[in-house]
Amino acid sequence: MPLKPVLTLVGRANVGKSTLFNRITRSRAALVANQPGLTRDRHYGEGRMGGRPFIVVDTGGFEPDAKTGIVVEMARQTRQAIDESDVIVFLVDARAGVNAHDHEIAQLLRRSGRPVFLAVNKAEGMRYGPALAEFHELGLGEPYAISAAHGDGVAALVDLALDAIPTVADDAPGIGAADDTDAEGAPAAASRAATRDHRIKLAIAGRPNVGKSTFINTLLGEERLVAFDQPGTTRDAIEVAFNHGQTGYTLIDTAGLRRRGKVFETIEKFSVIKTLQAIEASNVVVLMLDAETEISEQDAHIAGFIMETGRALVVAINKWDGADDYQRERIDREFARKLRFLSFARVHHISALTGQGAPAVLRSVRRAHAAAFASLSTPRLTRSLHAAVQEQPPPRKGIFRPKMRYAHQGGQNPPRIIVHGNALDAISESYQRYLESWFRTEFKLEGTPLRIEFRSTHNPYVRPS
Repeated sequence: MPLKPVLTLVGRANVGKSTLFNRITRSRAALVANQPGLTRDRHYGEGRMGGRPFIVVDTGGFEPDAKTGIVVEMARQTRQAIDESDVIVFLVDARAGVNAHDHEIAQLLRRSGRPVFLAVNKAEGMRYGPALAEFHELGLGEPYAISAAHGDGVAALVDLALDAIPTVADDAPGIGAADDTDAEGAPAAASRAATRDHRIKLAIAGRPNVGKSTFINTLLGEERLVAFDQPGTTRDAIEVAFNHGQTGYTLIDTAGLRRRGKVFETIEKFSVIKTLQAIEASNVVVLMLDAETEISEQDAHIAGFIMETGRALVVAINKWDGADDYQRERIDREFARKLRFLSFARVHHISALTGQGAPAVLRSVRRAHAAAFASLSTPRLTRSLHAAVQEQPPPRKGIFRPKMRYAHQGGQNPPRIIVHGNALDAISESYQRYLESWFRTEFKLEGTPLRIEFRSTHNPYVRPS
């Protein structure tokens, strides 16, 4: 089966690349706002225009000659996207006109060897002739007037771009794909295009600057995400396909979550929403903590949200290699005190930078995923329930003792166990915790929250009050 072609969107900041990405993918996957520098990582999506499937890549504002700061990392991400592409759409701003950055980008794209289409965005309501005239000086052929926001000219431009991709044999690599392999040696474009069914959706969550992007880069074996020593570097929830052994993952890098009082920018508020949505959409979450700092109230808030959503969980305490004995003892002690409600989750001490502990984290992720989606038969659950009651009966409430008759599974991710019987509204919280621990041990449900619901049988002989 031939690989899907890769169409990459390139341009300086705030020309509408993310708006066009959302238009082509018919989604709201990329954050969009009237502020430059919002997109920083490469963002992949499935093209949904016309009858031909393809992959579209959104990139950050491109400054090819940047020397310092995060724009250097953003430029490196864009160069990588160009190398992976089969065709490039170069966006410019019809209202701002041509500037020096446009000329720098055009010069680099001419050397790339890829077909390049010049899209003059924000051209709605303008006379196309005068609006397009000055863009001929970029030397990239015919400029095409489009409006990413309104969709004008977008479908026609995409069709032209896909038509320009050279035809390759089904078993030959696409342009720029010869050395582009994932961690298991498979073509990265094939990994991105592969179906995401049966993949473990794994979100990496935590406070800003704890090493989430670095951890994903280490797993992938490449600088796939911008990792910069500055809190708030990641602003969007970025999905990356990854295969390890026989298991497929969709890794989701999320924006660092700050305390509510620290969230000032509108952009950051949207980033928080995207992060919370990514956690809800995942199967398993790796909660990343920093061994060199104390466990904060915000760490507890993030852990609490993960628990509320019922997602399976693995805890990774990062920067362990840089922590001294006192810091290591302190972080373990704080975890036991502040996050004791995560006792069901496996805890790993890792170094995202060197990869220390990463294989063990993935093993725990697989176990947690298996536990979250475990099928629990009604006969086994009922036998286990009766054994738990025989071991420790529920305490009486007044003259009545709750009587539990049978149990069945009511859902997965997280597993939900429904217990039926009489007078079950008298079950205490401590006895419910006992049952949770019993079922978790009996069915090896490590790494996932467990929900137990009690449903009392209605007695038809009791008159309603």
